Amino acid sequence: MDLKTSVSLTRRRVFAGAGTVGALAAAATVLPLTKTAAPDTTTAATTAPDDKGGYQLTEHVLRYYQTARV
Repeated sequence: MDLKTSVSLTRRRVFAGAGTVGALAAAATVLPLTKTAAPDTTTAATTAPDDKGGYQLTEHVLRYYQTARV
């Protein structure tokens, strides 16, 4: 095996490895993170809404806040 062939194989392995690492990083970013304990948000959601039509903390808003947390 000559030097030119071994260098091209090494470059191929480097680029293949870089592609694999990039794909794994993208997959890790997309996967949801697991949390050990969720905070108790049931008391905030059970408060009676006022009739003025302002901001209301509902279940779907709490779910959004939980998923948007970094």
